Amino acid sequence: MTKITIFSGFLGAGKTTLIKKLIADGYAGEKLVLIENEFGEIGIDGGFLKEAGIQITEMNSGCICCSLVGDFGRALQKVLDEYAPDRILIEPSGVGKLSDVIAAVQALHADVELAGFVTVADAGKVKLYMKNFGEFYNNQIEHASAIILSRTQNLSEEKLAAAVALLREKNAQAPIVTTPWDELSGAQLLDAMERRGTLMAQLAEEVAHEHAHEHHHEEGCTCEACRNGHEEEHAHGHGHEHEHHEHGGACGCGHHHGHEGHDHDADEVFTSWGKETPHRYTEDELKNVLTALGDPSLGTVLRAKGIVAGPQGWLHFDYVPGEGNVRAGAPDYTGRICVIGTGLPEQALRELFHL
Repeated sequence: MTKITIFSGFLGAGKTTLIKKLIADGYAGEKLVLIENEFGEIGIDGGFLKEAGIQITEMNSGCICCSLVGDFGRALQKVLDEYAPDRILIEPSGVGKLSDVIAAVQALHADVELAGFVTVADAGKVKLYMKNFGEFYNNQIEHASAIILSRTQNLSEEKLAAAVALLREKNAQAPIVTTPWDELSGAQLLDAMERRGTLMAQLAEEVAHEHAHEHHHEEGCTCEACRNGHEEEHAHGHGHEHEHHEHGGACGCGHHHGHEGHDHDADEVFTSWGKETPHRYTEDELKNVLTALGDPSLGTVLRAKGIVAGPQGWLHFDYVPGEGNVRAGAPDYTGRICVIGTGLPEQALRELFHL
């Protein structure tokens, strides 16, 4: 199945530069085709891509969203039939609506997978473009599955945080890449674009595994509800069956128990809190935060993990009750923090991490 990735963004945002970086080491080994639609009569971005061996179908007759039914559909089908690529990269005009391009791809009757719709935005022009271009600019932000900020190295931490806050008002869910591109590999950018290996998912899996190991209720469960269930089974288990005893919210040990083997569903037990942030932390700040996570006023914190920007380089941290660790590490597409536990007060955690 051919994957399709859409790269939107206003003119000059850096879409072509991003695509070039991804071709170098994000899409290594994939057979690629770029469908390009320049606003104007001459496509000026295609030359170096042809040199890299990438096939290009240019549509210079106008904005892609103005010719979705005809030219776009034919071009895409032609690419699929003639090249059978692993992935098609669509770079529409910088003044087109992303929602229209997404709808056009979804309307195709072809064996394709829409892998992502990415918006590239100049970090220093977010406020200006929202004000001056309104609907057209906001549409690209609102419908993006990932937002990649360019030229973030030119902004102070405060101005970058302000830009991210404006974007979050329009799109609360998409990952926002705030790290300068030269600090990231194409593979890291691709992970962010396709939401692979999220910190929340990693940490939830670790906690669920530990929880299942520590609370494996087969023969030795001592919580009252399970004990009663075992006794009931013993008393009535002679030659006839009865309904399963549900251990839901009323279970005395505070866990959710399934029928077979009394497995726990971690989603029923734990809550999680996570944030992405461009905020920079010192090592001492993080050590103080990890110490504070043991305070009962923050609920019961079982695990915490993060990758954040520091004054010089990046810092990684881990926390389990009674033990925290801060170390230098590789950069990520933006700072990411995740906390898992029970009874977590979100506002207090935001304040603790200065968010």
